[in-house]
Amino acid sequence: MLTAGVDLAAEPRGTALSIIEWSTSGAHLQELHVGVADDQIISAASQVNKLGIDCALGWPQEFVEFMVEQSEPGFEGRLFDGGMDWRRRLAYRETDRHVRTLTGRWPLSVSTDRLGLTAMRAAGLLSKLAQSGVQINRTGTGLVAEVYPGATLRMWGFETRGYRTSTEIRTELLSSLQESAPWFNHGDHEQLMVNSCDAFDAVIAALVTRAVALGHVHKPDAQQLERAKVEGWINLPTATLHSLAD
Repeated sequence: MLTAGVDLAAEPRGTALSIIEWSTSGAHLQELHVGVADDQIISAASQVNKLGIDCALGWPQEFVEFMVEQSEPGFEGRLFDGGMDWRRRLAYRETDRHVRTLTGRWPLSVSTDRLGLTAMRAAGLLSKLAQSGVQINRTGTGLVAEVYPGATLRMWGFETRGYRTSTEIRTELLSSLQESAPWFNHGDHEQLMVNSCDAFDAVIAALVTRAVALGHVHKPDAQQLERAKVEGWINLPTATLHSLAD
């Protein structure tokens, strides 16, 4: 099995791609690239069994509906709440609320944070993948799945505070990962993972994508499913890191 992980940014600069090969003897980090353009991701998608993307694959349904309402004549004369609870409904997707329940932390809001620019790129990328013949299902049941490396690491029991900004913390975190998963061979990519938080997250994305491929993730329930098809769904692992090699 081959899994790919993408730490997506609004531009190729800041975007990283990793590919992991899985076998009965463990897993090998086959490729790790930074400064990745859409065509490289599309090429990888044609080679792998599962592709995990670290980016929101949709927007909150209420936010989209509100944006449509704003474009209609006479909108200024309508009364709407505007309070904090109402704003949170527009800021966060159903999957974001689910992640907060599991981890105690809110993911970035795709409608109110800078993540929105990256999500626009993701929308274009999904359209290109669909044109290439990939069946897109935003819940993650097709080739592509939405993943969240930081929350994944916390689900696996690792301390993540500051790892995105500190090479020292990434060095310590990588050492902890190696102790927990001695079957994972990162080849000669260790320094790039330490130097680049984007590369590091792309590798974690490819690791958790293995869990998605095996079905060992938290899935939307019957009430969440229809929203997940539109808004996207963050696939967090139910399995331990160690069990991915089984």
